Amino acid sequence: MKKSTNLILLLAGTLVLCIGIYYSLNKHANKVLPYFGERVAGKNGDTLYHTVKGFSFLDQGGHTVTDRDLAGKIYVADYFFANCKTICPKMSNQLERVQARFKNEPSFMILSHTVDPERDTVAAMARYASMHGADPKKWLFLTGDKKQLYDLARHSYLAVATVGDGGPQDFVHTDQFALVDKEKHLRGFYDGTDSLEINRLMMDVEQLLLSYK
Repeated sequence: MKKSTNLILLLAGTLVLCIGIYYSLNKHANKVLPYFGERVAGKNGDTLYHTVKGFSFLDQGGHTVTDRDLAGKIYVADYFFANCKTICPKMSNQLERVQARFKNEPSFMILSHTVDPERDTVAAMARYASMHGADPKKWLFLTGDKKQLYDLARHSYLAVATVGDGGPQDFVHTDQFALVDKEKHLRGFYDGTDSLEINRLMMDVEQLLLSYK
């Protein structure tokens, strides 16, 4: 009798678990990611969403990278600097996980922008990229004009709320990752130091990828 009762309880527990997993997956499959940033009405009454504007930087290989190179790509953008000893190593470690998860996905990229372009030369970026096993076809480390880098952080990626002009005394330091869709819209923000947040990011990337199929 006791064995029968235990078997029934085990079967019931398994059934509840399976139902929970099913509804969890189904809920995620039907999830629609939000749009971030200011919205305006178009000429035809449609909604125009905030978009990441054009840019031009150098990557860790010394190649010019522009927004046109990201056409048709979903990507994650973050800001760091190679000499950072606090949050940046944690963020880059988490991005290693993201790169590994989507290493075979041609329509996904990672863009890591320096906030210290004076010291983060192409050579410095190449060394940092190598430290984290970055595949240059998947994960780019970008350096260039400080004013453009900072303007992009504040007004395109909305990664920081501070005011600044990208001048010598200006400094941006943020743990936020931004998820950008193929139309250059912002679709999510995540704490780049938190592994659970990165799990959520990877699920959202998968959701976006599915939405284009």
